[in-house]
Amino acid sequence: MLVVQKFGGSSVANAERLDYVAGIITESYRAGNDMVVVVSAQGDTTDELIEKAMEVNPNASKREMDMLLTAGEQMSASLLAMAIEKTGCPVVSLASWQIQIHTNSNHGNARIKNIDTDRLTAELSKKNIIIVTGFQGINRFDDITTLGRGGSDTSAVALAAALKADKCQIFTDVDGVYTADPRIVKSAKKLNEITYDEMLELATLGAKVLHNRSVEMAKKYNVELEVLSSMKRCDGTIVREVTRMEKMLIRGVAKDDDVARVSIVGLKDEPGVAFKIFSVLGQKKINVDIILQSIGRDGTKDITFTIDSAQLEATKECLQHMVDAAMCKEILCDSDVAKISLVGAGMETHPGVASAMFEALYTAGINIQMISTSEIKISVLIDKKYSKEAMVAVHDAFIK
Repeated sequence: MLVVQKFGGSSVANAERLDYVAGIITESYRAGNDMVVVVSAQGDTTDELIEKAMEVNPNASKREMDMLLTAGEQMSASLLAMAIEKTGCPVVSLASWQIQIHTNSNHGNARIKNIDTDRLTAELSKKNIIIVTGFQGINRFDDITTLGRGGSDTSAVALAAALKADKCQIFTDVDGVYTADPRIVKSAKKLNEITYDEMLELATLGAKVLHNRSVEMAKKYNVELEVLSSMKRCDGTIVREVTRMEKMLIRGVAKDDDVARVSIVGLKDEPGVAFKIFSVLGQKKINVDIILQSIGRDGTKDITFTIDSAQLEATKECLQHMVDAAMCKEILCDSDVAKISLVGAGMETHPGVASAMFEALYTAGINIQMISTSEIKISVLIDKKYSKEAMVAVHDAFIK
């Protein structure tokens, strides 16, 4: 059986952790499996490298930042290979350019286009354990690129898909996917299984266990994922297309504090106004989530939407021309908000879910600012100071 495993930065943070991870890998290898392992940079290495860059040049090009940041994963890969060498198992560490993980040229947030599996197949035929640098690839000019946030998860799933692996295991500092963040909601329960769509919603809406791009890729190529703890040996959570938990209405509650609300006040109430706004934001690659438009009055209307708080300044710059050209009265922004989301594939066939969620927030004395729904989720925008309280209230209302 071919197994792809991925270990995050906290899992390989020091010599002790490296030895523990080496034990997990070699145990699976000695059970007769072919092993490909993807690693992130150790602990806070990436943040430390960014600090070094800021000391030298705060405006460094994205290309040079990619050259610098990929050093963290190369360190982890070689150190983990050394730890495995001590056990007597054959091992080789490889960087993305050696494997030929091809990406586009969007430095800092590249997308994988294809993977050349020749080197991987050759090493596996020698019965080597292969340690691969996550988070990175090369573009058509042979320049190193990085895959952005959650890039190592994406690397692991892409390798599993390219090699048609039997299993892709994501080892993290939690022991599976929970119905809510167990650090906030003490009554949160670990799920045995969850569907790709449900996991994708949770990941997109703020759950930190898996990155949404990795889940998208796993769904596209039907890669079965397993989320496991790298800190202790126990069963994890399986992410697959179909699960056996049909009777469970709600799978989880997610919280996202990195949200900002933008309101464009006094727009002309005429065709094409919304297009002009969101096409400009789209050109700048600013993702918009919840959108609310008021009913026209006195020839004007208001449009309110949410974005990632990290994109707030860029959004202001994009829209300032509307104020300057008197296309609207003003633009109001608020980053002191949070998004609470309820996710579950069974929601669409069960009436009353939304009202029960709203009742839980009402009982807790929490006001709702905006609402967004889909077949498998309901999201509300609230004051950030109530985010933890809201998460507990909604979770307790649905998951006993």
